[in-house]
Amino acid sequence: MDIHDKSRIHWACRRGMLELDVAIMPFFKYEYDSLSDSDKTAFVALLKADDPDLFNWMMNHGEPADPELKRIVQLIQQRNRERGPVAL
Repeated sequence: MDIHDKSRIHWACRRGMLELDVAIMPFFKYEYDSLSDSDKTAFVALLKADDPDLFNWMMNHGEPADPELKRIVQLIQQRNRERGPVAL
């Protein structure tokens, strides 16, 4: 998936699991445009993960083996904490 194809990325962000939507959708909406290309690439790679893995990583019940995915998960968690809750 091309990191500049925001409509496809937006679609891939929609997971159908509320906990993931609450974590991923606001990050995409508010943070994606300000990311570096390498962070955008890591975010797109993260979206290819299976929902159970994403859920575990976002809820701190494990972490990705890939250091880039681990870093982007931590970035999502950090930015979401800093921004606070938002309506979907």
